[in-house]
Amino acid sequence: MLGLTSIDLAKLKTDILAIAVCEDENIHVDPIIEAVIRRALKLKEFNGEKDDTVTLYDVPNIKARRVILWGLGKLEKIDREALRSMAGKTVKYCINKKLTSLCFAVPDPTLTKMKMPVVLEAMQEGAYLGNHLFHKFKVEAKKRSLKQIQFWVKKPISSKMRRLTTRVTAICQGTIMARDWVSTPSNEKTPEKFTRSIVSLASKQRLKVQVLNQPQLKQKKLGALLAVAAGSQSKPSMVILEHKVQGAKKTIALLGKGVTFDSGGLNLKTGASISDMKSDMSGAAAVAATLIAAAKLKTKANIIGAIPIVENMPSGKATRPGDIIRSYAGKTIEIGNTDAEGRLILCDALTYTERFEPAAVIDIATLTGACIVALGDQASGLMANDDKLWQPPGDGVILEGTGRAESVTPATVVAAFESLTSG
Repeated sequence: MLGLTSIDLAKLKTDILAIAVCEDENIHVDPIIEAVIRRALKLKEFNGEKDDTVTLYDVPNIKARRVILWGLGKLEKIDREALRSMAGKTVKYCINKKLTSLCFAVPDPTLTKMKMPVVLEAMQEGAYLGNHLFHKFKVEAKKRSLKQIQFWVKKPISSKMRRLTTRVTAICQGTIMARDWVSTPSNEKTPEKFTRSIVSLASKQRLKVQVLNQPQLKQKKLGALLAVAAGSQSKPSMVILEHKVQGAKKTIALLGKGVTFDSGGLNLKTGASISDMKSDMSGAAAVAATLIAAAKLKTKANIIGAIPIVENMPSGKATRPGDIIRSYAGKTIEIGNTDAEGRLILCDALTYTERFEPAAVIDIATLTGACIVALGDQASGLMANDDKLWQPPGDGVILEGTGRAESVTPATVVAAFESLTSG
């Protein structure tokens, strides 16, 4: 779907050519692109402010049927996220207009004060993710994804950046995999179904897969995990995924909360807070997708994914407030609230991963609604006891996403592994 092209703009066939425009500085060096921008800036309705748009038709020296110019705002505000957002919004615009092909004129990296891999990666990520539509349960899909998204660059750059496109594609496929799992309703992803789906997709990438079923969980005495699952008719499991690399000196462990539906247990959630609880397995989705993406990319790090999968339901067999249970670590736990289930399944998963002797453990979970109350849905809470772990060298922190379907992504997790294991 993603591609690079250096073809003459007068010969480039596409439904629409998209050009990012800066409000106060020029960020393109091609004279044809510059001429189009000057023409657009003469219009009263367009000045390059953030999210300003204007569409031109029959543009000289450009074969594309139409040209859309998209404002980025002032140069000092342009970063990876601004480029990613612009690309994603442009793709959505094209989908709504029922177009099938799109080409971006990539800004010059020296003028944007960013390196070309950074500029291109951000735009390709935004475009790929913006092109995804979740139609699995629709009888008739009214919108369709674009068939082709190209990025117009100079010829020397085109040959150098093809491997980057392959990497972006693999990471975005993992991100979409996680989002689709989160978007799937709970009746279609019971613990048994979710487990089978993870195992099937992980096995295709030749990850080592181990599934601890309910009898094995009882035999190994993962009591905290079993206590959460006690009220459900669905059987719990813990999936262990391993990406091993010969010669790797360190192992990173990922834990992902996999509550396929969280009713709150006997401390039943109320109407508004229960409606989105199909997404309480977002951590598990991110971990599984990250392992699968890492395997595709042949990431040079040993990675372990521990994914406890349960359904938290009320019934006559459910764990009660006031009950005392025993975790895999042998610690006794008094249940104060059955809606505090995430920490129970994750504490057993955390203890279980100790056998792999990880150098670092990353826990990804929709653990508490209080985090969204404090930070909103545009930022994530992150707690760590190691500065290198939470803020590795490079762009961005390891974890991102609030657990909502639109923000779950393994991309920055994959990107961080090499920096974490290089020292």
